[in-house]
Amino acid sequence: MTEVLKETNFKNLGMKKTGKVRDIYDLGDKLILVTTDRHSSFDRIIAHIPSKGQVLNQISAWWFEQTKDIIPNQVLAVPDENVTVAKKYNMVPVEAVMRGYLTGVTDTSIWTRYQKGARDFGGITLPDGMKKNTKLPKPIFDPTTKEDAHDRAITPEQMIAEGLITKELLDEVRETATKLFLCGQEVAAKKGLILVDTKYEFGTDDNGKLFLIDEIHTPDSSRYWQIEGYEERMTAGEEPKSFDKEFLRLWFKENCDPYKDAVLPEAPSELVEELSRRYIRMYEQLTGSSFKAGEEPILPRIERNLSGYAS
Repeated sequence: MTEVLKETNFKNLGMKKTGKVRDIYDLGDKLILVTTDRHSSFDRIIAHIPSKGQVLNQISAWWFEQTKDIIPNQVLAVPDENVTVAKKYNMVPVEAVMRGYLTGVTDTSIWTRYQKGARDFGGITLPDGMKKNTKLPKPIFDPTTKEDAHDRAITPEQMIAEGLITKELLDEVRETATKLFLCGQEVAAKKGLILVDTKYEFGTDDNGKLFLIDEIHTPDSSRYWQIEGYEERMTAGEEPKSFDKEFLRLWFKENCDPYKDAVLPEAPSELVEELSRRYIRMYEQLTGSSFKAGEEPILPRIERNLSGYAS
């Protein structure tokens, strides 16, 4: 069984902030982003998936390289399979959500809102009678706020009125996110994939120049479907074939109350291994490269590869 990276506690890499999946070390002008194998759902960690952190880090690095002609990004170096060294920017407090298809199950998803009667999304008015999972006439920019408590789905006009962002910067975010999404869809299509929806995060330097930060087009920040069989499944009223991690969530919902139980049961090893295989398959399909797991033990390897950044 492949080793899992649950957490890191490096003492000489600056202040540490623990995110859902990443451990972030602040070195003043740069950040050390360590992507762990933590798997988050129901606002908590439900499992640790072997190789997941490496897959996310390396897919992001691959996409940052593919899109750097559209917008410069945070990446200074990728010194380890699980680590990105990033330039630190002032965070734009808006999550740039892009939607390409009428889909989703959450309260904020475009399909849920459409079913409840909403028709105007991001300056586009959708007709009545559309079916779930239909391609939208053009990609929709559907931003939320980026806040510590929880992100809010408010209109761009409200964001400007609240002083979260200027109209000029929001226009630039919208234009850049749309270009990134169209590029992502084009590249994904060549790999046999549909990039359905995604989210981007941006930062600015002290001169107000925009940069792409965080992650890009990973299976955690984006929804992907397989092109093969999409039309046939739509015709038959079936769900598209997707990169699916929902089976693990469903197991927890069936075996405990994941929102209320203080201690959760351990995820079955066969489900954990299957999800690990799915992440690796997605990496290989997207990048066209064979996945090669990093050397173990993981922590000493990362520490060695980050020795040049220690204070």
